[in-house]
Amino acid sequence: MTYQHAPLGVAVIGTGRMGSDHVRRIDEVISGARVAAVVDIDGDRAKAVADRIEGCTAHTDPAAAMASSEVDAVLIASPGPAHEAALLEAFARGLPVLCEKPLTPDAESALRVVEAEARLGRRLVQVGFMRRYDAEYRQLKELLDGGGIGRTLMLHCTHRNVATPPGFTGPMMINDSVVHEIDVTRWLLGQEITAVQVLRPAPTAAAPAGLSDPQLVLFETAGGAVVDVEIFVNCGFGYQVRCEAVGERGTARIGEAHGLSVDAAGRWGGAIAQDFVERFRDAYDREVQAWVDATRRGETTGPSAWDGYAAAAVCAAGVRAQDTGGRTPVLLAERPELYR
Repeated sequence: MTYQHAPLGVAVIGTGRMGSDHVRRIDEVISGARVAAVVDIDGDRAKAVADRIEGCTAHTDPAAAMASSEVDAVLIASPGPAHEAALLEAFARGLPVLCEKPLTPDAESALRVVEAEARLGRRLVQVGFMRRYDAEYRQLKELLDGGGIGRTLMLHCTHRNVATPPGFTGPMMINDSVVHEIDVTRWLLGQEITAVQVLRPAPTAAAPAGLSDPQLVLFETAGGAVVDVEIFVNCGFGYQVRCEAVGERGTARIGEAHGLSVDAAGRWGGAIAQDFVERFRDAYDREVQAWVDATRRGETTGPSAWDGYAAAAVCAAGVRAQDTGGRTPVLLAERPELYR
């Protein structure tokens, strides 16, 4: 089915921080789509969001929203444990889906989603790894694919957050934060990650009790590259994401620009983003626009359900490596033909 003329009617599942931002994005920023329905377990919150958008209905049940004749596609931004059921419901109705990461919270359920989509014989899912749509990451990908610095030998990655919310745990450092480096490593290098190791320096005094922060996460890839990720989630000063590729004939770095820089009164400085929504705003806009455009053409592009599953499998190895301190192999199922 294609949607060449009428706007794509999107049901947004989840109206928390990420879901509300996507509602705003579809309603105010991108073209070719409209918010036809919103879903939240909190009915009052869903209604408050829907009331601001003409023709939008509010629901507490994802299946009810998907059953509407006004809904052509689904954007899932609910908590991870609710994703599998919503994805399978969308599959049953043949609805294209943009699913915020994680695809599901663990490798086992993610593999069930992969297998269910493979049985359909066609892709319906794009996973929300937004860094693939960031202008700097796309420049780096183009450079590496073109052999501009020769074969890539190493990636040096930095991922820093101002502070963690209450209840943030050690495994969340991998599952919620390093998962992005997992995806961009696989994407930039075109290789699967085969093993993970986690090193723990002395923790910052700013870390909550019981949280070992920062950590250094090491990846090995199938092509022999090595990747290190500094994950520091209570750095205190800003949100920073950087990546340096080291090749046989040169290096390339992204993530160092801070926009406007001022030299005055014997000092220099600029602004540092305070969270991921600010840093990757343009990437989110491009991601959702690309999804809408592809869906209107009757296509599914971008990160696949397999990419979501592979990231979950590497995360599982990373959490095991946190526990053991040893090198931990990544266990991957055989890739279905649909994703080859």
